Amino acid sequence: MLLIIAFVWYIGGRWITDDIMTFEDMFTVVVVIMTSTFAVGMVAQGATDGVKARISTRPDAKIYRDYSLKIGKGQTVALVGASGSGKSTAISLLERFYDPTRGKVTLDGNGLKELNLIWLRENISLVSQEPVLFTGTIAENIRLGKPGSTREEIIEAAKKAHAFDFINNFPKGFDTNVGERGAKISGGQEQRIAIACAILRDPSVLLLDEANSALDNESELIVEASLDNVLHLKQRTTIIIAHRLSTIRNADLIAVTNDGAIIQQGGS
Repeated sequence: MLLIIAFVWYIGGRWITDDIMTFEDMFTVVVVIMTSTFAVGMVAQGATDGVKARISTRPDAKIYRDYSLKIGKGQTVALVGASGSGKSTAISLLERFYDPTRGKVTLDGNGLKELNLIWLRENISLVSQEPVLFTGTIAENIRLGKPGSTREEIIEAAKKAHAFDFINNFPKGFDTNVGERGAKISGGQEQRIAIACAILRDPSVLLLDEANSALDNESELIVEASLDNVLHLKQRTTIIIAHRLSTIRNADLIAVTNDGAIIQQGGS
C-alpha cells in the first residue's frame, strides 16, 4: 500500500504542476486508498464463530501451565475458581492486552495475532468489577460504546440496561456529570451505565469480569437483572467470571480453573 501511495503522490505532484488536478483532489484520492485498503483487511479477517484458547506457561509469572478451553459460537461460558487461578488473565489474553509465550488464542480459527487489533476490540465488550467512567455526562460515557450514536440509541441502551429510570430521576437526566471516575454516582449506577455502553456497542463477544461482585444486595439484584437482559437480547458469545452461583446459573458451560489449568468443565 505504501508503494501505491508514493506513486499517487508522485503522479499527483506532476498533475498539480500541470494544473490537471488540485492538491485537494490528490489528497482525497490518497485518503480513499488508505481507508479502502483498511476496510478490505477487516472483511478478510472474518467474523466471530467461536473462541478457543490454549495457553502454556508464562516464564515470568507462570499463570498458566496448560490452559485449554473451547467455546462454541453463541455460547455462554462461566469461568469459576479461586482468586489468582487465572480467570481474569484469560480475558486479558482475549483482548490482547498481552500475548501468551507459548500456545495460541484463536477466534474463528484464526490466531489473535493475525487479526486486526482495532477490529478485534470493536467486536469485544468488557464489563468489569470496577468499570472506568470518564469525567463527563452519562450520555457521553454511554456513547463511548458506539461513537456517533444518536440520543435515541443511547436512551434505548439505558432502558435495556435497567438504567433509564435512575438516570431520568437526576435533574439533568442524561446530561448529568458523573464526576471523576464516576465519583458522583453509586456503584450500582456505575455498573448499569457500563452495561448500557456494552449494549450500545452490540459486540460479538461479551466479557463479564465479576461485574456485580462489589455491590450491596439491592444493587446486585438490579445489575443482575440488567446482565440477564443483555444475555437474552441477542445470542452472542459470552464469557462470565464470577464467584456467585446466581451469576452463572444460565451458563451453557461452566469451567473450573485451578493452578493455571482447567480442571473440570461441564454443562450447568
